Amino acid sequence: MTDLSPRPAKTDATRSVPPPLGGGSTAAPPDQRVEEPTSASTWGAALNGVIAGAVSIGVATLLAGVLVWLGIAGGTPSPIPAVAGAFIDRTPPWLKDFAVSTFGTNDKLALTIGMVVVLVAACAGIGVLSRRRALLAAVLLGAVGALGMAAVISRPDASGPDVLPTLLGTAVGIDTLFRLRPRPSDDLRTGAWNPLTRRRVIAGGSALAAGFLGMRLDGGRGSAREARADTVIPTPTVTPSVDGASVNVEGVTPFIVPNDDFYRIDTAFVVPQLDTASWSLRVWGEVEQEVTIDWATLLKQPLEQHLVTLTCVSNEVGGDLVGNAMWTGWPVRNLLAMAKPKAGADMVLSRSSDGFTAGTPIEALTDDRNAMVAVAMNGQALPFEHGFPARLVVPGLYGYVSATKWVTELKVTRFSADEGYWTPRGWSAKGPIKTASRIDVPRAGRGVKAGTVAVAGVAWAQHRGISKVEVQVDDGPWQPATLAAEPTVDAWRQWVLMWAATPGTHEIRVRATDATGATQTEQHAPPDPDGSTGWHTVQVDVS
Repeated sequence: MTDLSPRPAKTDATRSVPPPLGGGSTAAPPDQRVEEPTSASTWGAALNGVIAGAVSIGVATLLAGVLVWLGIAGGTPSPIPAVAGAFIDRTPPWLKDFAVSTFGTNDKLALTIGMVVVLVAACAGIGVLSRRRALLAAVLLGAVGALGMAAVISRPDASGPDVLPTLLGTAVGIDTLFRLRPRPSDDLRTGAWNPLTRRRVIAGGSALAAGFLGMRLDGGRGSAREARADTVIPTPTVTPSVDGASVNVEGVTPFIVPNDDFYRIDTAFVVPQLDTASWSLRVWGEVEQEVTIDWATLLKQPLEQHLVTLTCVSNEVGGDLVGNAMWTGWPVRNLLAMAKPKAGADMVLSRSSDGFTAGTPIEALTDDRNAMVAVAMNGQALPFEHGFPARLVVPGLYGYVSATKWVTELKVTRFSADEGYWTPRGWSAKGPIKTASRIDVPRAGRGVKAGTVAVAGVAWAQHRGISKVEVQVDDGPWQPATLAAEPTVDAWRQWVLMWAATPGTHEIRVRATDATGATQTEQHAPPDPDGSTGWHTVQVDVS
């Protein structure tokens, strides 16, 4: 018997869908289709932005390398070094002090890491924005590129072609950002996020390859390395003795600091590597006769070898931004004498190949001190990090007003007419080094055994010399330390005091007196604006 009672109509939720011909699964209706999860979509968009940024930088670096290799670029066409250099140029004194005191000679590494973090975050944000506002994201990526171009054009000796790599790199990066956006054909049904899509792998790999190749096209760095390796320093006509200059106490900084251990503080984000074949040093300005010497001419001069301790103005009390080395070079006074400075000139503005300048009092370069155009350090051609092929070494002045590396110009001028790099940034114009001393052993916070303990370190007052060093334990009397020999007043002096250490916690402090009879002040002052002051103090636990 047939059931003729009415039946309810099938709804969309209950209506069956016939299988397709030939079997297989059935595509879900549009309202039931599984979309990419929001979190996966966000992470994917962020990664797309980072890859697009990497492509921009990679392409720009490659093109910059090509321009440098072809000799077309005039300044710093690669965006990362240009941005880093522009940032360093605009660093206020307080931030410079913080960076140096916090990171020391790793300040460039810290800047690199900071730049990478900021760039990754910015590009990731642009990528996320591109999900819904693609045009605005492209505009923002273009703005980042514009900042890079502004940095490039601000670098010393920049020319019009220098901006082309960043411009083209930005354009390719924007195109990559659009190409990496999800397509309707992309399989999003599983809900799983796959970071290694074919497009991402190709774009990311291309960025890395372009960046690597661009850095390899270093425009003469290979020839610079060959030139340094082939350099033979002539035998100097003057060589000082270092006999008796060490107290021979373990842990004290060597009297002559090895090249690899010598501190490095400068404004160069990328170390210049100059070929001696194209290097020259020009003396001009308020002179009767402009003089230019090349590398071969410099090496033919009667070179001298002298001990000189260099000190960074950013050195904190007890800091390690100071070092002593044996420098070989030609006295600057001889070079200036060839140019014959005019009456009234009181400053020499030295210029580095990377645009750094230092204003040095002309008397410091023409008196009897051992100021030189140095070509060697501790018997070897200058390391690239310390100024190869030539740099200035001037005893008695902090490095920011005297120790120009990669030097290419000496402009005879006046303090009323010119300023060095750091003077308009708040530092004093002349920078004479202050008398200072440091305890190397025992180290602060280190425990020692009761009994006779060597308290030792170094003291310096370049071009005046050290006449006395005294040590105080807790609130006891000041005790004179034994001084090592002083080969020259331009170098630091080692000292040692044998201390009868008793159990407990003790404070040890040191002070030095220079050859003029002036004792370093107890008053604490930061490096800014003309060098730190104060007595170095360490706390020691004796058991």
